[in-house]
Amino acid sequence: MTTAPARTDWTEITTVDDLVDLLGEPHARARDKGRTALLDVDRDWLAAAPFCVMATASATGACDASPKGDPAGQLVHVIDDTTIAIAERPGNKRADGYKNILQNPHVGLNFLIPGRGDTLRINGRARLVSEAPFFDEMVVKGHRPILAVVVEIEEVFFHCAKAFLRSGLWKPETWDPNGVVPRRAVIARDVEPSGMSLEQLDDYYKPENYEKGMY
Repeated sequence: MTTAPARTDWTEITTVDDLVDLLGEPHARARDKGRTALLDVDRDWLAAAPFCVMATASATGACDASPKGDPAGQLVHVIDDTTIAIAERPGNKRADGYKNILQNPHVGLNFLIPGRGDTLRINGRARLVSEAPFFDEMVVKGHRPILAVVVEIEEVFFHCAKAFLRSGLWKPETWDPNGVVPRRAVIARDVEPSGMSLEQLDDYYKPENYEKGMY
């Protein structure tokens, strides 16, 4: 473990005025682009997005950012122009984000389309629903969800591509999934003790085995 550096020589920003002085004011187009209801282009984006990240915070401020994924066209169910739903699919049952929603309904969602640098962001208030007629429209591979996050939209807007351009995220020539970071089974063995051997973990994380529990 490395020793944390001394922080006495840091210059910290502690007020909004200081932040604005440093960054400047946003252009009017960026400042005013938030909307309160979905447009057709937003619906098209949600239908094309197979992945999003849902950010939540507990009543005490403990945060969680949870990835959600389904085939494009099946990730998001649009209930109306101001309401969307995202199905819960089988996972590790920690439910960190859902527990946060029960304490604090405010959520932030960022919807991604592979290859696109811009994203669609939705902020709103969420509730957990365990049964509703629209669940019949959220069936994937024969499996009906047992839970959905229903979000009442407060703000929706498109976010620029600069972060994706800086990172080169969608450029295959920058990818190195087997580089310095060990494979998933090794990480699980070393930091998530389970009593399973590396051979067992490798077998568990084989795509053909791991994908069996996705729905």
